[in-house]
Amino acid sequence: MEKPLLGFVGVGRMGGPMASRLLDAGYRLCVCDTSADATKPLAARGAKVVSSPAEVASAAEIVLMSLPTPNIVQSVALGERGLIKGSTVKTVIDLSTTGPSVAAIVARGLADRNAIALDSPVSGGVSGAEKGTLAVMVSGPRSTFETVEPILKNFGRPFFVGEKPGLAQIAKLANNLLAAAALVVSSEALAMGVKAGLDPKVLIDIINAGSGRNSATEDKFPRSILPGTFDFGFATGLSYKDVRLCVDEAEALGVPMVVGGAVRQMLAVTNAKFGPNSDFTCIARVVEEWAGVEIRG
Repeated sequence: MEKPLLGFVGVGRMGGPMASRLLDAGYRLCVCDTSADATKPLAARGAKVVSSPAEVASAAEIVLMSLPTPNIVQSVALGERGLIKGSTVKTVIDLSTTGPSVAAIVARGLADRNAIALDSPVSGGVSGAEKGTLAVMVSGPRSTFETVEPILKNFGRPFFVGEKPGLAQIAKLANNLLAAAALVVSSEALAMGVKAGLDPKVLIDIINAGSGRNSATEDKFPRSILPGTFDFGFATGLSYKDVRLCVDEAEALGVPMVVGGAVRQMLAVTNAKFGPNSDFTCIARVVEEWAGVEIRG
């Protein structure tokens, strides 16, 4: 049985590998992106390229989005040439990190068009998107989730978290805060060790064999900081956006985030110093400069 045509808006660093995995699985695709370079590899594999989200939503009943900011997500979903203007779409799966407020706005807007929204942010970075090992968080109507779960399994492991729009976004923001916090505090610990005379690689090995191990010491330091490449694959501006959303949401819920606020400030400094397009492992470069050492293996 031939698999259905799917729509995909936003096929850049994360969306591109996910769209490619759908082609690998035998799905046909109709794609749209503001960058022609992003769509070329998919077009070469048979994907149809169109010029607007509305055209995608007129071609496919199920449309996925992978976009960088909440404002862009809202515009793509509900704007003048947005998905809401399409004639065919019935289900929209948003793989972006938008925060719960925009997820709820998009869900309400699409409901007026008799389309169902699932917010489905992912975690695991570009390598996870390429390998199909992402954590895929999903909230929305459970029956819709069960219908699209075979699609989402191409990206990694789906986690259904509830029917309320935005719940998956809360899970993603919590995850990304922890990832950034681990990077900040690990940078401080490593800088202290290096300045005292420890070999950073030995210190990393010790931490990873002990109780201090975390996602930064196990992955980001060995891959991107000890070699000095700072190329993990997640932009500082996006990490800063996610942590801001997380702290703002916590404050709105009445949950104190003393440490989260400090992580937000570290990302603000990194964003200002190295720019939003820098890799978020540049947090370590800020700490290095302040400490007067380099953390290199």
